[in-house]
Amino acid sequence: MSSPAVPTTDRLLFRDSALPLDKRIDDLVDRLTPDERIAMLHQYAPAVPRLGLGAFRTGTEALHGVAWLGPATVFPQAVGLGATWDEELLRAVAEAVSVEQRAFHHHRPPLVGDGPHSLQAWAPVVNLLRDPRWGRNEEGYSEDPVHTARLAIAYCRGLTGDDPRYLRTAPVLKHFLAYNNEDDRCTTSSGVRPRVLHEYDLAAFRPVVESGAATGAMAAYNLVNGRPCHVTPLIETLRGWADQELFVVSDAEAPSNLVDPEHYFDDHAESHAAALKAGIDSFTDHGDDSGVPIGRLREALRRGLIDESDVDRAVRRQLSIRFRLGEFDPDLDPYAGIGPEVIDCAEHRDLARRSTVESIVLLRNDGLLPLAAPRVAVIGPLADMLCEDWYSGTLPYRITVADGLRAELDDVSCVDGSDRITLRSSTSGEPLGTFDVVDWGGEALTLRDADTGRYLSLQDDSTLAADKELLKSWEVRETFRLERDGDSVLLRSVLTGRYATVDADGRIIVTAETAADAERWHRELLRDGIAEARAAAEAADVAVVVLGNHPLVNGRETQDRAGIALPAGQEALLRAVAEVRPETALVVMSSYPFALDWAHEHLPAVVWMSHGGQESGSALAAVLLGQADPAGRLPQTWYRGDDELPAPLDYDIVKAGWTYQYHRATPLYPFGHGLSYTDFAYRDLRLSSEVMGQHGSVDVAVTLANAGSRAGSEVVQLYVRALDARYQAPHLRLADFRKVQLDPGQSRELTFHLPAEALAHWDVTTNAFTADPGGYEVLVARSAGDVVLTAPLAVSGPAPGPRRVVDRRILGVDFDDYADITIVDATRETGDAVAGAGTLWFHTADLSGAVRVEAEVSREDGESGPACLEFRAGDRLLAEIPVPATGGRYAWTTVAAEFSAPPAGVHDLSLTLRGDFRLAAFRFTSAN
Repeated sequence: MSSPAVPTTDRLLFRDSALPLDKRIDDLVDRLTPDERIAMLHQYAPAVPRLGLGAFRTGTEALHGVAWLGPATVFPQAVGLGATWDEELLRAVAEAVSVEQRAFHHHRPPLVGDGPHSLQAWAPVVNLLRDPRWGRNEEGYSEDPVHTARLAIAYCRGLTGDDPRYLRTAPVLKHFLAYNNEDDRCTTSSGVRPRVLHEYDLAAFRPVVESGAATGAMAAYNLVNGRPCHVTPLIETLRGWADQELFVVSDAEAPSNLVDPEHYFDDHAESHAAALKAGIDSFTDHGDDSGVPIGRLREALRRGLIDESDVDRAVRRQLSIRFRLGEFDPDLDPYAGIGPEVIDCAEHRDLARRSTVESIVLLRNDGLLPLAAPRVAVIGPLADMLCEDWYSGTLPYRITVADGLRAELDDVSCVDGSDRITLRSSTSGEPLGTFDVVDWGGEALTLRDADTGRYLSLQDDSTLAADKELLKSWEVRETFRLERDGDSVLLRSVLTGRYATVDADGRIIVTAETAADAERWHRELLRDGIAEARAAAEAADVAVVVLGNHPLVNGRETQDRAGIALPAGQEALLRAVAEVRPETALVVMSSYPFALDWAHEHLPAVVWMSHGGQESGSALAAVLLGQADPAGRLPQTWYRGDDELPAPLDYDIVKAGWTYQYHRATPLYPFGHGLSYTDFAYRDLRLSSEVMGQHGSVDVAVTLANAGSRAGSEVVQLYVRALDARYQAPHLRLADFRKVQLDPGQSRELTFHLPAEALAHWDVTTNAFTADPGGYEVLVARSAGDVVLTAPLAVSGPAPGPRRVVDRRILGVDFDDYADITIVDATRETGDAVAGAGTLWFHTADLSGAVRVEAEVSREDGESGPACLEFRAGDRLLAEIPVPATGGRYAWTTVAAEFSAPPAGVHDLSLTLRGDFRLAAFRFTSAN
């Protein structure tokens, strides 16, 4: 009996590669049934066998290597790649990542769901590193939007490949928008006023989208100005910058969050409809089980909350990416033949080493480096250990710091400086085990079995077992606290907060809710880690102390850091070693900045590197021994320990004083800082013109010379500064940069093109970028804290006049300054408003001709106490308008007052909100 005939699809119109892409998509969409189309809106889009369509899945993590699919080349964390300041290098790294992603797509079985691994790369992360306490700091490139955008464009171009028609992989920018905190991230709102929105947060995304290098974006978990990012109209703003359609995906489970826990919508059909209409094209929700989210969308369709055109629009965007990835033209796809031999190939290993070398930042050097001593002691918890982070690939091999130095030197000793203890039950005397204890900060300890090297871990049944070789899980079950209780200690799980106790069967279980119910443990010290470290340091000529964080402990996804201090146990270890061996170099291997005040004052050398992947040790050895120049520069400010940082949820970098642009205190290490083993001299700063128009440009030339005795790298940084600005201008703002390698005695003239846009600020009076006429400075610098050359620049043009407010609708958020105000959503769909018992200021407002003022307000029913809106021109009270209850926060009404004595002339206008209500806009009206 013959087999059933397989449908022939190769003659269908959408298979014709000669047709324009839009025509092919039109044909395919027309052939899909409504059920088949709506099913494609889930992350796991099912196959359509009758048309020859395979299953399609959105998203493979590719931040610094292909993640979660098995051993693959692991490059430095994104913050480390940011420290390279090297666009060509990032493009090469991304090319290697995308080649390996292609290999996994074709040659490795899926871990979950149907179909091959996705060719959509969920990378790069474009969120700015505003707050160094952010748990996901390791995932971003920089605190600066220019720097971040430039590197993101390079990474995207490496992912997409060079073919004009087909993509090697499809990069998706993460996470849109203003996402820089983890604690309660699904319910917190980032308050972003227009200047911060346009000059900072959008400024990182916009150049990448406009370049055409990105093919999609992922919405963020948080809310912005009271509205969840998954329903923000800014998604369409983002799309407006692209020549081709962007495919926008949700973050995992975020569509469900719109109802629980955000309570922004009443039910999931309503929320999913709103997300789809706002521009979410693919719903990453409920894992590979599409039934629930697709069921919600079908219910939304049945209720008329969406229609088929909304579904078709999202499906078309998905199909556009699939066509460009070569799915329907396998014979023409130039990347289809990539084989598994590329994964962790020799070329990629070399690139991993090079990228790590380029990322290493020399923070301080008083002549100790490069190392010349024959005997070196490598000390610390990261001396002989490499970590994976949540978005790392599986390390195919590990070259630790100790390994790297042992390969180059004959006499290298290594101790991790950990205490070795035995924990024994005070009740029965039975031992829990013998462990090496490491302090990762925040009282979070890991206990590693002294015999097996495996971590003590909390099991699903609440028992304990030392069975984990690696810390890498969503719920980290391997961190504990040892809390003193007289002569004993209590063992407490960081994950659950519960204490270890002994049940009726004699099992050790972690279930006790209080210390009173916990088992007491006798802590017997078998090895004093600090004493062992001191002995090793005394026996060596130089100590290299390797401290830092574990990427899965404390600062990580879902958890921000409480502060920036080194873990107390690590700080004590460092000081003890330096006391007996002054020739101590500190290496900080970390995902984020630490406060290193003591080390900077007392140690001759301090180095930082991110968790650098498989070649960390060989790369660091090359730098420490002088085989390579330390070529990295800091991508974010390293603050001092006594520098009080703004609140984590204060996203207003201007008013709060975030980043090098606005921070008021002198940092320990400024943005862009990094030393070399050679000396560079700058000279001959020249501008092609000292005056330019508001839409013009100038060329900036400077000569860089290697004045030292060895080859080295320098990052030439071009900054601009406004003088006597009418707005709160940044101290400095990065306009351009160039990484240069020079041999001894070599010099090079560099030319930068400086457009007026680089000087512009977001003008809230015109809702556009404006380069005000007046004086500016162009600054060439080694870092934001080390300016070496300056030149004046004037911008010509008409001076801005006073703010026109009469017979114009002025948005409340378009203030010049404010106090005690929160930015909120005006409606669920669009618009911002302000709320709070505070004041708004609108400078130089021309009130001539005004006879009346109106305000758009809303107020929940049942709010206690009176509410009013007060208008003042300078110190003069113009109007005090009562605000009634309107029936809800989105129920807007207009309140008004006539002026008994109409104001005239230009004034600084203030609006004070007294009571609990919202203000969307106001208008002064004339008699005409």
